[in-house]
Amino acid sequence: MSSASTILKENHLSKWIALAAIVLLTVCTRYYKVTEPDHVCWDETHFGKMGSWYINRTFFFDVHPPLGKMLIGLSGYLTGYEGTYSFEKPGDKYNGTRYEGMRYFCTTLGALVIPMAFDTVHKMSQSCEAALMSSLYLIFDVGLITLNQYILLDPILLFFMTASVWGMAKTSIITKEQASYTGYWWFWLFFTGTMLACCTSVKFVGLFAVFLVGVYTIHELWILLGDIKRPIVETVKQMLFRALALILWPILLYVVFFYIHLEVLNRSGNGDGFYSSAFQSRLVGNSLYNAKMPRDVAYGSIVTIKNHRTGGGYLHSHFHLYPKGTGARQQQVTTYTHKDDNNKWLIKPFNKAGYTEMKFVSHGDLIRLEHVATRRNLHSHGEQAPVTKRHRQVTGYGQQGHGDSNDIWRVFSVEARINESIKTVTTKFLLIHYLQNCALTATGRQLPKWGFEQQEVSCNTNIRDKNAIWNVEENQNNKLPKVNLNVYASGFVAHFVESHAVMFQGNAGLKPKEGELTSRPWQWPINYRGQFFSGSSYRIYLLGNPIIWWSNIIFLIAFLIIYVIVSIKRRRLGCQCISKTCTETGVVFKYFLINLPRWLQHILIGAKISLLVYSFILFSPLAYGMIGPTSTDTSSAMYGLKWLKSWEF
Repeated sequence: MSSASTILKENHLSKWIALAAIVLLTVCTRYYKVTEPDHVCWDETHFGKMGSWYINRTFFFDVHPPLGKMLIGLSGYLTGYEGTYSFEKPGDKYNGTRYEGMRYFCTTLGALVIPMAFDTVHKMSQSCEAALMSSLYLIFDVGLITLNQYILLDPILLFFMTASVWGMAKTSIITKEQASYTGYWWFWLFFTGTMLACCTSVKFVGLFAVFLVGVYTIHELWILLGDIKRPIVETVKQMLFRALALILWPILLYVVFFYIHLEVLNRSGNGDGFYSSAFQSRLVGNSLYNAKMPRDVAYGSIVTIKNHRTGGGYLHSHFHLYPKGTGARQQQVTTYTHKDDNNKWLIKPFNKAGYTEMKFVSHGDLIRLEHVATRRNLHSHGEQAPVTKRHRQVTGYGQQGHGDSNDIWRVFSVEARINESIKTVTTKFLLIHYLQNCALTATGRQLPKWGFEQQEVSCNTNIRDKNAIWNVEENQNNKLPKVNLNVYASGFVAHFVESHAVMFQGNAGLKPKEGELTSRPWQWPINYRGQFFSGSSYRIYLLGNPIIWWSNIIFLIAFLIIYVIVSIKRRRLGCQCISKTCTETGVVFKYFLINLPRWLQHILIGAKISLLVYSFILFSPLAYGMIGPTSTDTSSAMYGLKWLKSWEF
């Protein structure tokens, strides 16, 4: 008993010594040169800018949930950053801007990944060597250092994902120790749920952590159900309490984060146009906020017309023509998601140049729409649309408001009430071409550079297309009485649902721009290509430590082989043939060492650590900055290290 107690104390001491060494190495590698370079690096131009918008309470659109960006903004605010820097483009000097706090915040969360990973591996393997080696793999990965040191969502997401797995491991161990329902158990269970909520609230890829914890929890519940020593009610209790902590609680937190997001961002910004007119009416400074304008739409009104699809833009035109080979070389008509004077259209009767009496536009009316800035009419004809070839082309046509019969459109209210006038904001309607019998449609497809990457507008013979529905947003007519539109503003639930619809559509529409360098998913795990974070004289290049990445792939393959072999042995020969090492630890390196003499184990562990340190020294300039000649020059510190042609440093 005394000997066992002594061994336990020694193991406990070894763990804390190893953890202290890991923390020291983490601090030294993560915070070294964290404020360099003192200019905007890579996606800092996006997330630094978004942090500024939170400080200024300016609304914007992004495809990711809000928590990570809110935390960046909060860290900047608490460390003296006033939200005034533009983060215009990579390479711009900070010039005294208090950016350091946001970098230190992101770096700190990234650094905390490593001690959490150490404790997770130790808890699950009961091996100090395994925990140490796993942590060193993280510490000496120069790519992870690069991701940690800048104003990005990645270190925040990695922190919450690692914390989720850490909480899962802690909860599992406590459950196996028959300590369920204690305060310690409840803490770690709700800690896990909180981290899962935070994962998903930073990026939707955080759902992979939710999936991992969910599968592991189902596995644990299945084991509990099969334990005949425990009553069935125990499994039911575990299932209910875990559903509370790991499903309902994270959902509640996720909604709360969005509520805070929408309450903070209450001022009009460049993201307004992605959202519905009702949504925009809550934003201070938006043309619809506390706005007074005519309730009814009349001839002679100057209006903006917004597509009613999720994330739909404004009907827009400009002086530029469609290029040769894309139908008639007439004026381009597009949808544009930002407010602009080129979004304004004058409503005219189809058969009159002027209008002396006030008349409302009603369901079934024939009208012409004249683009205010260019004096050309909204027009369609039999030519193919530029991108969606089965649709017809929509153009701006004519001179000084005069065109031809292909400029005539019929207003068709979705509610289809005869003689009812079109209302500002609330009436949904279609514009049906009088001669072609097709509906004005926002296809959602992006035009090439000649169309300034705005969205295509076409005329679709399928008049039931949901993307052919529009509403009038702004309505200017000095001859009509004005009413306050705030009564049509929507509430939080509608805002929450619409925010997600716009985000999902934005994610679905993401695609590389023309000429943009891209990579394939199969290239990511093999470290095939990196990414410049900073160019010019001070170069930062995101690339994983190849020794770490490639050896990790080897260990993953070895694990799969070992797992299959052990499973076959267990099935054919029974559990008696399986060693304790096979069943209790999935750490492959320890598996290979366990039956070797202790002195040889130490030599191999030391050799592996030495290799990790040496590879870190070789490739560390990628993370900490390369100055001087490139890797092709014999005097460069990186000379000879471009092992793959696809590496660009």
